[in-house]
Amino acid sequence: MIDSHCHLDFADYASDRGEVLARARAAGVTAFVCIGSGKDTVSARQAVALAAVEGDVYAAVGVHPHDVAGMSEADWTELEGLARAPRVVGIGETGLDYHYDHSPRDVQQRAYERFIALARAVGRPVISHVRDAHDDAARILEEAGAAEVGGVIHCFTGGVAEARRYLDLGHHLSFSGIMTFKNAQPVRDAAAFAPLERILIETDAPFLAPIPHRGKRNEPSYIVETLRVLAEVRGATVADVEVATTENTRRLFGLD
Repeated sequence: MIDSHCHLDFADYASDRGEVLARARAAGVTAFVCIGSGKDTVSARQAVALAAVEGDVYAAVGVHPHDVAGMSEADWTELEGLARAPRVVGIGETGLDYHYDHSPRDVQQRAYERFIALARAVGRPVISHVRDAHDDAARILEEAGAAEVGGVIHCFTGGVAEARRYLDLGHHLSFSGIMTFKNAQPVRDAAAFAPLERILIETDAPFLAPIPHRGKRNEPSYIVETLRVLAEVRGATVADVEVATTENTRRLFGLD
């Protein structure tokens, strides 16, 4: 398995990051994409640094849509440099979050467009966070030419209609522990609908721990629960889905 989206650089793991990685490796996780996307560029720097010392960790760099209103030109310059660092395999997470509107929507949209332009400049896929903003996100992905480098809608929370739109744009869908929740039937329907070759799995750790760990700090070893539910809703074996999602992730991000 590959955890295609986790935040191993966060302070949640400061005291036991080595043990967290060891548990994940023992559970069968062979690689991690550490998403350096916090409220500023600190997370991006930390993700790149972690990927430099852990041979199975890769990095992505961005600033979360919640916080793009606070970005300076110096931040953009730094991120453009980090995007070209060794073992950086994606740009993001970026995107739109209209649920909280922590940054104004027009500012989020402009930043999203600029991150897609950066992804195209460095030839890396776009990692998108989309909440309550599917129409604008799909429009921007199309207008900004994201199909040139591809990408993934991380922690997908839409249904079949939203899945079809992103798939038509050439994007992948990544499913998290949310798909194990009782009230997530639309997400499971989307997971059953999407072509297997366009699906990734993730934890979004430390967030969104799956059942039976819900309420705890999430960690990459828990990805096995998402994998099991994904196999169940697709009527496939766990082994087949494990192989497919691993290959999909390696192909999208160009992993070793």
